[in-house]
Amino acid sequence: METGTTPPAPLAVVTGGAGGIGRHLVGALAAAGYRVAFTHLAPDDAAGPAVAEERAKGHDVTAYPCDAGDEAAVAAFYAALTEEMDAAPSLLVNNAGVQTLAPLLDLAVDDWDRVVRTHLRGTFLNTQAAARLMVARGVKGAIVNIGSGCNKIAFPRLVSYTAAKGGIEQFTKVAAVELGPHGIRVNCVAPGAIEVDRTAGGTDDYAGRWGAETPLRRVGTPADIAGPVLFFASPAAAFVTGQTLWVDGGVFSRPVWPEGEV
Repeated sequence: METGTTPPAPLAVVTGGAGGIGRHLVGALAAAGYRVAFTHLAPDDAAGPAVAEERAKGHDVTAYPCDAGDEAAVAAFYAALTEEMDAAPSLLVNNAGVQTLAPLLDLAVDDWDRVVRTHLRGTFLNTQAAARLMVARGVKGAIVNIGSGCNKIAFPRLVSYTAAKGGIEQFTKVAAVELGPHGIRVNCVAPGAIEVDRTAGGTDDYAGRWGAETPLRRVGTPADIAGPVLFFASPAAAFVTGQTLWVDGGVFSRPVWPEGEV
């Protein structure tokens, strides 16, 4: 009796996977059974240990230096991915991002361009490249874009970030409509206050201050984002596309309320 070969695990791509939320998503997806390829602009001493740590757990994880907003770099990444993995992604998570904190009247044009280029252009370039591969190989996959609470409300001194993330939400809807006939679902996860090295280091008592403002009375962690991403990627979300899921502990559902604390 002939024995069949075990098909390879599905392939997931995470942009900006060397640190923060992206780093946790790489581990969570690998633990869920995906082969994971993540892009990064981190030094080798940041991406290398992440790969080594996951491989020590028996996970199939590979890192690729790639600027998410660079058209040539993104094309080269997906070409290398196709050649080395011989597969189209079943899941793309557009996570790469940067942030510049400055008032609108003081924001430098170069900083505006850098933020919008990474978030919005990067999401477009990676979605287009990954979806082309999915369509060419008949993969009915999922794309998850990482948004923000500023998809819903204005964030002072973060005009470039807010504009880019708001654009990602609308991009999600258009992509869902156009890619739906190919069996590709596109959704957005919008985190609230998530404690990572960047956020914790930029605000005094980040967890305490944001936890007090959040109805669940704590800040989020990268693990809180992994579950919704895995949901959107799973058969449980087979009829869900074009949606934004707020993962914010309720903080951005809470109005400014002059009558006192809730």
